[in-house]
Parts: sequence; structure tokens; C-alpha cells
Amino acid sequence: MNPSEEILDVVDERDEVVGQAPRGEVYARGLRHRCTFVRVRDADGRIFVHRRTATKLVYPSLYDMFVGGVVGAGESYDAAALREAQEELGVSGLAQPVPLTKFLYEGADGQSWWSAVYDVRCELPVEPQVEEVAWYAFLTEEELARRTGGGADGWEWVPDGLAAYELLARR
Repeated sequence: MNPSEEILDVVDERDEVVGQAPRGEVYARGLRHRCTFVRVRDADGRIFVHRRTATKLVYPSLYDMFVGGVVGAGESYDAAALREAQEELGVSGLAQPVPLTKFLYEGADGQSWWSAVYDVRCELPVEPQVEEVAWYAFLTEEELARRTGGGADGWEWVPDGLAAYELLARR
């Protein structure tokens, strides 16, 4: 199925379902929906970081410190977090990601989604999905902080992932 045809739940400011629509319509009309963000650590505690492919519907070619994606219609956040993490990392048998927090992301571009943030350890060899991931590495917390800090070493990050990263850093 074409990703823009995937059916999503449309939700209100309290994260209650108020309808359903295809993903392409949800994005085009700026309808509020649900997403998951999964912070993946390897056996050494380093964080999986990747650059999204140029063909992504949202934030193409930007860096992200989370894997994840939209929650399908009728799907739970927990199920979507595990599904998305396994798909993007190219693994099976991953432990259920641990929920950390949930927040309403409201972007400067008018996009808005409820965002459930998770943590998971992946000691399996990863083979990221080529349709989703153009480049990847596992970075230390210090390296990630340097890359998110702007300046000469800074990378251009997806704004929703950066918001989740900053939220976790404040905790």
C-alpha cells in the first residue's frame, strides 16, 4: 500500500478519536493524529541516529534520534512503537519498548500530533529499511548533544524528534 493511503485515526486536543482519514489527507489538511518516537540504544548505551530518505512524506533528508512513525487506525501506541522500531531497524524479536512520556507536538508548519515516546535496547544487528533510512550510526550521548547544539558541528534535525529529545533532556 502507498503510505499516503494508510488510514489514521484523527484525534482532538485530548487525544480522543474524532474520525479517520488517509495519511496523505491528514498531512495535507494538518489534521491531528498519533505518532510514536522510540529511542534505541545499543549494548554500549549509544543512541541510534539516522538521516531520513529524501522520499519521506514528512521531513525528508533530515536527521532523527528516534525511530517510529504514525499510529494506524485502531492501533495502540505500544503496538505501533514495537512495529515501527522493528520495521525501521530491520530486526525481529525486539523487546517491547518502554513508555517514557506523551506530549502534543505542534509544529510551526501547522502540523500537530500526539507523540508517545519510548526507550528500547537493541543488541541485535540492525539492517535499517532502505526506504526509510539513508544513513545511520550509534552515537554517544555526548556526540548527540554536540550534533544537536547547532554551530559548525550541528545537523538539521526533524523538529518533532528534536522536541522529544529536548523534553527528555529536561527530565
